[in-house]
Amino acid sequence: MSFKSGYVSIIGRPNAGKSTLLNALVGEKIAIVTQKPQTTRNRILGIVHVPARKGRQAGQVILIDTPGVHKPDSILNKKMMQEVHDALEDRDLILVIVDATQKFGTGDQFVIDLAKRAGGKSFLLLNKIDVLDKQKLLPLIEQYSKLHKFDEILPISAAKGQGLDKLLDAIVKVLPDGPRFFPADQVTDQPERFLAAEIVREKVLQHTAQEVPYATTVVVEQYKEEPRLTRIAATIFCERDGQKRILIGKGGEMLKKIGTAARYEIERMTGTKVFLELFVKVRADWRQSRHFVEELDWRKQLEQLGGNANEHREDPEDAEE
Repeated sequence: MSFKSGYVSIIGRPNAGKSTLLNALVGEKIAIVTQKPQTTRNRILGIVHVPARKGRQAGQVILIDTPGVHKPDSILNKKMMQEVHDALEDRDLILVIVDATQKFGTGDQFVIDLAKRAGGKSFLLLNKIDVLDKQKLLPLIEQYSKLHKFDEILPISAAKGQGLDKLLDAIVKVLPDGPRFFPADQVTDQPERFLAAEIVREKVLQHTAQEVPYATTVVVEQYKEEPRLTRIAATIFCERDGQKRILIGKGGEMLKKIGTAARYEIERMTGTKVFLELFVKVRADWRQSRHFVEELDWRKQLEQLGGNANEHREDPEDAEE
């Protein structure tokens, strides 16, 4: 029996459930998830190894999670939207995911229009059906079927795992015959160094409010693996002194809370003890700096490290523990 493989891009509005779906299908957490919109800032690749079973061929589904589709109002947001457009190039299938509990709006129409312009095969995923009034489902399917000729319209709950087996069957069915692009034990192309930075950023998003989460980013300055210990030094960048004070907190309490939560999760990821140092540094209006935003791309950082993501140090200037 032949082997199926291909690239599948996930697009949708902020908080539609893209990253939750990616993690659920891959079976591991490779994308951070919070209740705040625009949590995902880069394309995230997840690899699903699909075993053969009755009525389904074996395959490898390469998922590409993308930032939520929104109107860009900064260099950072423009970069995020470019990530969406890049994900729509050279893919075999588009998954348009919508929050079925929310009223259809111009943002949803914009996402569908993106799929239309990209062309090719596309599925519509009606997410969060676990909290949807079941009487609304059929009218919703009929409403969306009039907007675009989707190859499939599938109700799912990414959070509860409902409908995901059927979704995988449908994906594998439409993918072309192809090779195994990645080894059977690989679930993402992101090195652990950059996953660690995202975990720290997730904890910032979860523990801070108002503008602070959106004005911060995280860069790992050191990632050194030892037999039983992983040493990590990371800088949280923000835009204002007031934000820095909030991130550090009274007596360093907030920074300790963020660091402890991040360390526990990184330890689960690495399977080792983790020594995590966090620093906070102000870089005014970094979201409007094209150079700085481009430098945040982990692929570019990896090039600068010479391909070695696991041992590098740049002591942050004027940083605070």
